[in-house]
Amino acid sequence: MDLLAWKENNMNESYKKLFEPIMIGKVQVKNRFFMAPMGTIAEVDENGAYTRRSMEYYTMRAKGGVGMIITGAHFVDNDVEKHVLTLFPNPTIMPEMYEKRAREMTDRCHAFDAKIFMQITAGLGRSALPTAMHGECVAPSPTTNRWVPSVPCRELTIDEIHHITEQMVKSSAIAKRSGYDGVEVHAVHEGYLLDCFTMTFFNQRTDEYGGSLTNRLRFATEIVQGIKKACGPDFPVILRFSIKSYIKALRQGALPGEEFTELGRDMDEALEAAQILQDAGYDAFDADAGSYDSWYWAHPPMYFKKGMYLPLAKRLKETAKVPVLVAGRMDDMDLAVSALENGNIDMVGLGRPLLTDPDYCNKVRADDVKDIRPCLGCHDGCFGRLLEGGIGSCAVNPEVGRESFTGIEPAVAKKRVVVVGGGPAGMEAARVSAIRGHDVTLIEKASALGGELIPGGIPPFKKDDHRLISWYETELEKYGVKIYLNTEADPDLIVGLRPDCLYLAEGSEPIHPALPGADGTNVLDAVQVLRDKDLAAGNCAIIGGGLVGCELGLYLAVNGRQVTIIEALPDILKAGAAIPPMNEWMLRDELKFHHVAVEAGASLTEITPEGAVIEKDGQKRLIPADHVIMAVGYKPKSPLYDALKDDYPQVFRLGDSRKVRNIRAAIWDAYEVARSL
Repeated sequence: MDLLAWKENNMNESYKKLFEPIMIGKVQVKNRFFMAPMGTIAEVDENGAYTRRSMEYYTMRAKGGVGMIITGAHFVDNDVEKHVLTLFPNPTIMPEMYEKRAREMTDRCHAFDAKIFMQITAGLGRSALPTAMHGECVAPSPTTNRWVPSVPCRELTIDEIHHITEQMVKSSAIAKRSGYDGVEVHAVHEGYLLDCFTMTFFNQRTDEYGGSLTNRLRFATEIVQGIKKACGPDFPVILRFSIKSYIKALRQGALPGEEFTELGRDMDEALEAAQILQDAGYDAFDADAGSYDSWYWAHPPMYFKKGMYLPLAKRLKETAKVPVLVAGRMDDMDLAVSALENGNIDMVGLGRPLLTDPDYCNKVRADDVKDIRPCLGCHDGCFGRLLEGGIGSCAVNPEVGRESFTGIEPAVAKKRVVVVGGGPAGMEAARVSAIRGHDVTLIEKASALGGELIPGGIPPFKKDDHRLISWYETELEKYGVKIYLNTEADPDLIVGLRPDCLYLAEGSEPIHPALPGADGTNVLDAVQVLRDKDLAAGNCAIIGGGLVGCELGLYLAVNGRQVTIIEALPDILKAGAAIPPMNEWMLRDELKFHHVAVEAGASLTEITPEGAVIEKDGQKRLIPADHVIMAVGYKPKSPLYDALKDDYPQVFRLGDSRKVRNIRAAIWDAYEVARSL
């Protein structure tokens, strides 16, 4: 196909603005997409250098068409703030080794005409996890650690500030020698060390680094001035910059729309600070909002609307003379284009969306957005896996951060593969098997693919679950999977298909406690209510305070119901797979904001026409409710597996039918098994 025909058939004119070049200082970026910095994925060795695994990770995103990559944070010092060495890279530990590795990575990214910036951090400060430290925590003024209040943070001396500044400059020089196109200073952002210097809430110094706004910004301005002097005026320096902190109390954030007194940085001071910072030499602002005291603003879960920083960025853009870059749930291309065309931002940041789909930008350019695998905003792979002791990855894309040793290779011998169950595990097994060249048949008893993603994706904050179903449908059609809906699989049907390999993803079923009144007409199941919220009116008592029950409670409360969640455990959101903290904390705050009552440590003893009878602290009482909704949990079901497990050479049980967990577990298991057989 010639170029003109390709343009006529593939390029969507409405996305043209996304592919215009832009200058960051004296560096031209080919389009308006940048990869937002994420520090949870890349792997680092004991010398502070990126491993080959990390090189593949970043190169894959360059290949996918992004205009500019900003790496995750690099430590620059290990004298003042002593860190666990393999947490982040550090170019000053062994500069020669770092340069050799980084030069290979930057060369490979440049081959795809992507620019790449090294993010360097002045330090974690009070936001450091104590487990990430080998020494004491530091701060502008004496305070306590964000995560463990009993851990003190001592005040930095002026000599230490100067030392960190010198190390930031030294690291920038190493970055330039390593082939990076610039650096991003991390950060007047998220309550890290540099950010805490800027806020009177954390900075009570009386020397030249405290007091006036100019003094509180002195650390940040001396860093950029030192970098420009060492690396030259044409070596661009971006600043990671939180426009508003959303701190309403120590370790407590404020929700969108909530009235509160800002204790951190508010809009007026942010605009004044931006003037000082750009005049000092910063070439662009990588802007967002929040701090680690309002953590979910800095790591937005699905409960935020798309583009939640845009109203703030619009105000910054009215003041800034340098480009304003914005990430944060920007994976809505119509929204992104509108923000660019209206002059509210200059570049569109994609962080987690480039984890779910490294080819995101190329697919937008080819007007193939239906083939973009969506981010769910769950944080389960990119952050939750890190908390489990692994390297961050992605719940729906098991190849993230593992590009060098995973992947889907053509099968040596073509097989007849039969998949029973069209939930996430079944769809993933069918997708991977078809890509490998197998003859794949998928059988689903319902009228549509998706399984529990269908009801789970009904609340507006979970709509990306439905986008994931649509992506799977596109993939399965592309690779020729034969799909039979409204079909109940049984042994006779399976025999007729003569499978060489059989994947059984039969799902799970709700747990219904056998209690007096549990069969009453006022008793509903969570899935029933998700499918039709009008079934539950007035006062609603939800039995079960796991993720399903709490998200259902929020959904009903937003839609005008009076909701009480009843949980047998001492606290909600503790049953089932662990929820990444930013998601958990925002959901808890949303429940409180929408007046959802919680009865934890309460056992359900009976259901009456008047509501739910609970026993708590040795006392029984009635929770009045027009409807009692069961969200107690699920148990695996696998009758077909039990019947067929010995009848075929390769029979695998996948997803909830093996063990009830979450989307990541279902997709990862299915991917690993299907790619390996």
